Formats: sequence, C-alpha cells, structure tokens
Amino acid sequence: MMAEYYLKTPISEDEVRKLKVGDVIYITGIIITARDSAHARALELLSKGEKLPVDFNGLAVYHCGPVVRKVDDKWEIVAAGPTTSIRMEVYEADFIEKTGVRVVIGKGGMGSKTAEACKQFGAVYAIFTGGAAALASKAMKRVVKVEWIDLGIPEALWVIEVENFGPLMVAIDSHGENFYERVNREIQKRLKEVVYPKIGL
Repeated sequence: MMAEYYLKTPISEDEVRKLKVGDVIYITGIIITARDSAHARALELLSKGEKLPVDFNGLAVYHCGPVVRKVDDKWEIVAAGPTTSIRMEVYEADFIEKTGVRVVIGKGGMGSKTAEACKQFGAVYAIFTGGAAALASKAMKRVVKVEWIDLGIPEALWVIEVENFGPLMVAIDSHGENFYERVNREIQKRLKEVVYPKIGL
C-alpha cells in the first residue's frame, strides 16, 4: 500500500528507512542540483580531503540542469525538469557514501550500485515526472546560492529552497527494492506465462 510523506530537510536516516518503493514524498527545505560534472568534481575534491562548498548531509540532490534568469541581483528558476539519472550511476554510490545525502531525485532508473548504496547508507532514489519542468519550478521559492558556475549554468550546484517539492515517487528504497527491476521481473513473468507459449517459445 502506497503511503505519502512530507519531509523537511535535514532528513534523518530513520525517516528514510520508513520509505518503501511506490511511496510518494514531498520535500520542504533545501535541495541542491548536481549533474555529471558536479558529481565528478565533488568526488575528486573529497578524494583529496577537501571540503565541498555546500553540505549535502541530510539533504536532497536533484539531477537537474535548471533554466534560470537573473532579475536585478537575484537568480530565479524558470524551469527545472529532471535529467536522466542513469548518467550519474558511475558516481552516485560514492556520492551517497561520502556526502550523506538522503534523497536522490531524477528521472528513469538507476543501477545496482546506487541501490546497494541506498541500502547500506540509508538513502532513497525518487523520480519526478519528466516534461513537468515548469511544475517543478513552482515549488522552488528562492535560490539560496550557486556554486561552481564555471561549469556552466546547467552543471552548477544550485542551492534551492523548496516548499512541498513533488510529487516524487520512491523508485529505490533503503531495503533493496527497485521499482524498475520489479517491473522488469513482472514483464518477464508475463512473457513466459502468456506470450511465449502463444508464439511457440
């Protein structure tokens, strides 16, 4: 049975451990955008023992390259749709371990390394609807700051204050369940039971 949760950052491990695949969550507080280049730079700095310009501990990282505009001296988020998350699979497990991030937000599935890190360190991967970039921006109340803008606007770390950001569906929980793997198992089962016999396989 699907449940609905309203979470405030910083999010505790106990809160995350309650979540199960299929649950819907809304986040209030701070989320930070990060794509490929930001993940790579963050892990490189951490491997050298250096500090990051933002603290991800207990927060949510959003795989997103936002569309922004500057009004006077302030940044505004115009649209903020999710980036395909499998691109970050090579980084995400280490990122979860080393930063203490609790919620990873993106689009599409992620792999077994990320799922194992969620289980081991107490995090979840949640998906936001693709194609709803304007809807996402409505929950974004203000840009707190931006870091690493030298990477380019889409790749920078945008620190954003959000209110009831969602709906987000938990696709990988901290108990080893993966929504996309579950769907694939069901498809394979139905193929074997229904389709293959009909075509003589």
